[in-house]
Amino acid sequence: MNDSTPAPKPESEPAAKESRVENRKVTGDEADMRLDRWFKRHYPDVNHSYLQKLLRTGQVRIDGKRAETSDRLAAGQIVRVPPLADWAAPSSSKGPAIVTGKPKPLVSDKQAAELQAMVLYRDADVIAINKPAGLAVQGGTNTAKHLDGLLDALRFDGTERPKLVHRLDKDTSGVLLLARTSFAATKLTEMFRGTEVRKIYWAATVGVPKPYQGKIDLALAKESGPHGERVAEGKEDARRALTYYSVLENTGKQSAFVAMWPRTGRTHQLRVHMAAIGTPILGDGKYAGQDAFLAGAELTKKLHLHARRVILPNPRGGKAIDVTAPLPDHMLATWKYLGFSANLRDDPFEDLE
Repeated sequence: MNDSTPAPKPESEPAAKESRVENRKVTGDEADMRLDRWFKRHYPDVNHSYLQKLLRTGQVRIDGKRAETSDRLAAGQIVRVPPLADWAAPSSSKGPAIVTGKPKPLVSDKQAAELQAMVLYRDADVIAINKPAGLAVQGGTNTAKHLDGLLDALRFDGTERPKLVHRLDKDTSGVLLLARTSFAATKLTEMFRGTEVRKIYWAATVGVPKPYQGKIDLALAKESGPHGERVAEGKEDARRALTYYSVLENTGKQSAFVAMWPRTGRTHQLRVHMAAIGTPILGDGKYAGQDAFLAGAELTKKLHLHARRVILPNPRGGKAIDVTAPLPDHMLATWKYLGFSANLRDDPFEDLE
């Protein structure tokens, strides 16, 4: 007897793939987290280039809209996660994930010792390190070594992997804070979004800012170009950026030792602001070209920008956290060459609101 009932049609490949799409809700403790950091938390084996491909092809979306790695998430938003390669599967709560791709490299003993030697401050919730110039905070194209990939070395006696709560440019040295707990990560992120964190930077400039004390109120916007991401002024989508500065010492009209207090946290803010007033930070060829170097001076070509001091409330109350980082060797050599003092009063902005 022949069965006249037609056989069911096999599920099409696109439909099958769509059935494996995940729609994940952003939790409260993930608010203001960058999308790439969110992926790192949930899908630790998704590397930067693979995530970029997913974003570029519109497969990852936030509330149905196309997204970028730098997008900040809000609690309650829905992140669409497409079917991932087998090696990028998330860890299972029932056991370790089976990874078929190349295993992730471990932090070597030498790298761990180097990173632990950078620690300036540590308590149950917060770690502050003195990041050296040249070490990227997060991974990216052609960035094999970065701080984010080494953070397991800073677990110490903690149960959680430390988390980034703010960033410094690759070529900027100085105080960088890490959260040791999810509680601290949420609190510190809120502080950095507001005005509770006081950050003092030191820099050497080519030329001397006039007046000696002042503020730069110049809106900035990101733009893409053949040489990577840059920041520019005067764009329609520019966001307000405010910097206070104070000249601490100077060598005639040639150069100055400048302290800066950014009241906003825009990308490359201090570098663009100082170049905009005609006194670029020494070594900042990205924004000032040859004008960022002192003619005839036997000095390193490195950027002379240092996150000198960070002051913030303790996440659990009590005494404020106040961390100072010594100048890196290349800046100490320049300070000696130009006759600047490395032990001046750290905060010339105490009288400002």
